[in-house]
Amino acid sequence: MSVNPTTPPNYVSQWLAFLANQRRYSRHTVLAYQRDMQHLIKLMSNPPKGLTATPIEKVGVQHIRQCLAKLHAQGHQPRSLARMLAAWRGFFEWLGTQINLTANPAADVKSPKVARSLPKALSVDQTQGLLDQTTPNTPAYVRDRAIFELLYSSGLRLSELVSLDTHYVKQPEHTSQSWVDLPSADVHVMGKGNKPRTVPIGAQALKAIQAWLAIRPSMASDAMNGPDHFALFVGERGKRIHPRVVQQRLHNWSVLAGSHTPVHPHVLRHSFASHVLQSAQDLRAVQDMLGHASISTTQVYTQLDFQHLAKVYDTAHPRAGRRPEQILKKQDA
Repeated sequence: MSVNPTTPPNYVSQWLAFLANQRRYSRHTVLAYQRDMQHLIKLMSNPPKGLTATPIEKVGVQHIRQCLAKLHAQGHQPRSLARMLAAWRGFFEWLGTQINLTANPAADVKSPKVARSLPKALSVDQTQGLLDQTTPNTPAYVRDRAIFELLYSSGLRLSELVSLDTHYVKQPEHTSQSWVDLPSADVHVMGKGNKPRTVPIGAQALKAIQAWLAIRPSMASDAMNGPDHFALFVGERGKRIHPRVVQQRLHNWSVLAGSHTPVHPHVLRHSFASHVLQSAQDLRAVQDMLGHASISTTQVYTQLDFQHLAKVYDTAHPRAGRRPEQILKKQDA
């Protein structure tokens, strides 16, 4: 007879509520963890051969290993499996604070090896070409220019950008979590893990935002109350702009600029990090501006910096004589 590992009690739901309410994780992140846990719950209700149906609080190391093997056989890629394992570890770590667990069953399970791909970034010339192109002087395009300049200027995540208010607001119905401070030329954002940070706004982005604010009333809805009333960037209906709209508009801009591949908002964040690192060579400062919890996450941009230097070397040095495949081998080493 199958055992339903979620009742009673529903530990997974309690954990997800803890992440949302106490840790202040975004809805997107909580849903991702929910999907990862559903894989484990399903396999524990209908376990791989050799295992018996097991409540979630009784899961052991062997269950975790067998589940990963089963999911791999079903076609899940190493990156997805590594993410699931990380979610399971987090869940059992929390569960240990709720009940008497002898050990975290996922703690010592080796994560699948994931090939680490380099983030995609534009060159300086490509970025300038994208942002400096001539566009219609309509409110939507003025807004778009301010959005894309700010993404590149301050390295914001898309979720951080759309959450921005025109200024800091503290009212009974709304308190700003993220906002721009134009007099100080700063942007204050609430990043991942509910971690606030402040990043400078460059001169071009500042100019573009000021131009947008001058015509924002033509698109913003005066009747809109609550958080949308203070949104820095609004859509056609006057509400806070949706992330999907930003993605689509940037795609259109990249097509107009003659880009052979679509440009996504995160590409501008990667480009910001790569270009600042190339110029300043200050990894810690880039980490702070990106809001990375670990500097190892930021270090991937040093490889992009090496790519840039390698290209300069092979173009400029009269006796470089290196073939492209040699450069690739060096990068992979």
